[in-house]
Amino acid sequence: MRQYHAAKKQAPDALLLFHLGDFYELFYEDAIVASRDLDITLTSRSKDKEKGEPVPMCGFPCRAADGYIAKLIEKGHRVAVCEQVEDPKQTKGIVRREVTRIITPGTASDLNLLKAGENNYLAAMVDRGERSGLAYVDVSTGEFRMTELPIGEAEGSLDSLGVREVLVPGAGPLFDGHSANGNGSGVRRLATEVDAWVFDNDYAERLLREHYGLHTLDGLGAGDCGAALGAAGALLHYLRETQRASLGHLDRPQFFRRRDWMTLDPVTVRNLELVEPLFGGSNKSTLLSVVNRTETAMGSRLLRQWLLRPALDRGEIEARQGGVAELVASTITRTEIGRELSHVHDIERLLARVTLGSATPRDVVGLGQSLKCLPMVRALVGQLSSERMRSLLSRLDELADVRETVLGTLSEKAPVSLADGGVVAQGVDAELDELRELSTNSRGYIASLEQRERERTGIASLKVKHNNVFGFFIEVSKANKALVPDDYDRKQTLVNAERYTIPELKEYERRVVDAEDRILEKERAIFDRVRLSVAAEAVRIRTAAGAIAELDVLHSLALVAAERNYVRPEFNDEGELQIAAGRHPVIEKLADEEGGDRFTPNDVYLNPTTHVIAVITGPNMGGKSTYLRQTALIAVLAQIGSFVPARQARLPVLDRIFTRIGASDNLAMGRSTFMVEMTETSQILNTATENSLILLDEVGRGTSTFDGLSIAWSVVEHLHQKTRAKTLFATHYHELTELADLLSGVANLHVSVKESGDRVIFLRKVEPGKADRSYGIEVARLAGLPLEVVSRAREVLKKHEQREVSLSEELSVEDQVRAHQQSIFEVDPTGVLEELRSLNIDELKPIEAMMLLDRLKSRVRSDAA
Repeated sequence: MRQYHAAKKQAPDALLLFHLGDFYELFYEDAIVASRDLDITLTSRSKDKEKGEPVPMCGFPCRAADGYIAKLIEKGHRVAVCEQVEDPKQTKGIVRREVTRIITPGTASDLNLLKAGENNYLAAMVDRGERSGLAYVDVSTGEFRMTELPIGEAEGSLDSLGVREVLVPGAGPLFDGHSANGNGSGVRRLATEVDAWVFDNDYAERLLREHYGLHTLDGLGAGDCGAALGAAGALLHYLRETQRASLGHLDRPQFFRRRDWMTLDPVTVRNLELVEPLFGGSNKSTLLSVVNRTETAMGSRLLRQWLLRPALDRGEIEARQGGVAELVASTITRTEIGRELSHVHDIERLLARVTLGSATPRDVVGLGQSLKCLPMVRALVGQLSSERMRSLLSRLDELADVRETVLGTLSEKAPVSLADGGVVAQGVDAELDELRELSTNSRGYIASLEQRERERTGIASLKVKHNNVFGFFIEVSKANKALVPDDYDRKQTLVNAERYTIPELKEYERRVVDAEDRILEKERAIFDRVRLSVAAEAVRIRTAAGAIAELDVLHSLALVAAERNYVRPEFNDEGELQIAAGRHPVIEKLADEEGGDRFTPNDVYLNPTTHVIAVITGPNMGGKSTYLRQTALIAVLAQIGSFVPARQARLPVLDRIFTRIGASDNLAMGRSTFMVEMTETSQILNTATENSLILLDEVGRGTSTFDGLSIAWSVVEHLHQKTRAKTLFATHYHELTELADLLSGVANLHVSVKESGDRVIFLRKVEPGKADRSYGIEVARLAGLPLEVVSRAREVLKKHEQREVSLSEELSVEDQVRAHQQSIFEVDPTGVLEELRSLNIDELKPIEAMMLLDRLKSRVRSDAA
């Protein structure tokens, strides 16, 4: 146990898997935790010398380790693997063991631990002054990036990326003080403290130069962004400590800036249901599910990245569009490319396992078989002429040498484990073939020996047998015991028989056993040589894999465009957003699959001058939220290079999309619905630019009617006068439609309905102008409210409508002009504002509020007179 305790000290906060024979064993507290979380039997072994108590123990077979480790990682544990690093048969005394790797949620590379279509990111974050350095890596694919952000924005980036584990500076040693953290996106993330010096720039730069063989880091593009380099260095340090492998598959860390991609914060990603459903359930409600027709796991991951980080470079966007357009037009080539890609395994993750030293023979053969498709894929891409296809062709190395090394050496049906044998193909190694001949032809030799011994002894029932305990032996029944020759050496006595051996059989057994050991030894050496040869070409393989992934995404987008009648959007520099007959890609697809009503297309038009903001009114269930979302989804699709669901689309390149759609209490953080709403609205107003698209749905509904209306009114004014971002503002406050008469850049839209007797039919058509009423009571009736409740609601509504006061009477156009389009509450000539500020609204009765409003109205009118 001294060896165990020494290994445990290297990873005190990890569950230690201690290799004993064919099993991984866990002891002490680790065993108690693992037996509970894996639902396996807890046993014990000899007593602890110090405590004098039995040592808790549990374990599982090495062959099944991947599945058990996956469960432990999913439960939030770290796992340290302590392997035998010496051959027990050639070692006298205790076999030497070492911790060969430490697996954490952010460093997992085994395919059983990962979702094929999603990245598994490990990040590091450090604050320097007013900036945060952020770096992230996917160990399973080799992607490595870094950036710097304003303090406070890095956390949102972690949420958007879905980071599984984040490294932060701490005072303790590696793995000290970790915890599983929740966050705003609902993603479970492990926080790991590492020594603060690991983030130092000098150490980080030295480590990065050494690992990538660079004289200078200037080529990484980080410039003087020391915090980003510090975070990248901390990641590399952590991976070296945990993986204990070459890490040759890791890309050089690429520096990126926020302006490189459209910014989509976690709230917007969630509201638009880009990659995950808003309320759980089926993934069919996501945009990813609609456009993901990829054939490879690599392509699926890349498409997900594009959706979460749409491009901002118009040249890049249009180059992707060109590739999609060419594939849409080339039906036969598109079909053949899809057929070839369907045979490609996850090259990125298989390569990672190769370089980390954890690849099985089957993994390496799978990699080689995937490379067989490259010549045909390259030939098909060579038939295309667009700029993007020519770029892909230049990166599509056929890797013939790597393919031949793998498939020319390893068996096509290689097993998962080296211990199973049959890893190396026949004819590769002459000595190996001879050893196999000796091992596999034992049946003929045994039959010959058996026949000779029957003739020599006169025992017709004599048999030569084999089992794993006694090896080869000769079995004779008790009735023929007297005929056994003197040179037979007894090995075992049974009830009805005796088992013997002879010198010839002993020698043959030794040769066979030696041959099997030599076979495994030779196969391991040849396999390791192949693995290292493949790992040495990691950069070439990663480049080709990246090209295949991008081809797969373009092929997927083209397939969707062709099948669903999408069009190629155009981009303009005038800031004009014009969509003719736009459709919601998800709702349209679901309606087609389920045989529902045909989706009603709608137009959208916004520009920087006359149509900056569209105020949209109309009933619930009328389609306002769908209209908002489909506009954003079309913009996202356009900026990933996809065609879009519309008859025609002209769009600006948007730097950000913001959404304020619905709200929910955040009880864990003590934040009410209204506080969440106001926090999100505040972020929008403070960060949006004139190149942003804002979707606002029912802002102000989380508080009283007067407060909500006031806030909604002032938000529209601010967006119109200060931000000038293109905005779709859906509301039930019909008073807001008067802003179209007061502000030059505001236009009214409404969702049309048709009344037939006491029935309301939702046409889901968005048209110019304002709605005449909300139809909320009719919606309540359709929802099944008791008829007496509906009837009473109509009576109350009539009374309120009789007392309704038009805000336009209080806020005349002349007042607005004199105030140079300033907020209605910025000028207070009559002291109205002061009186309003002094009010205790919570104690104000409705009738008192109406009287107060009438008095204030009279005061304003008398002042105007």
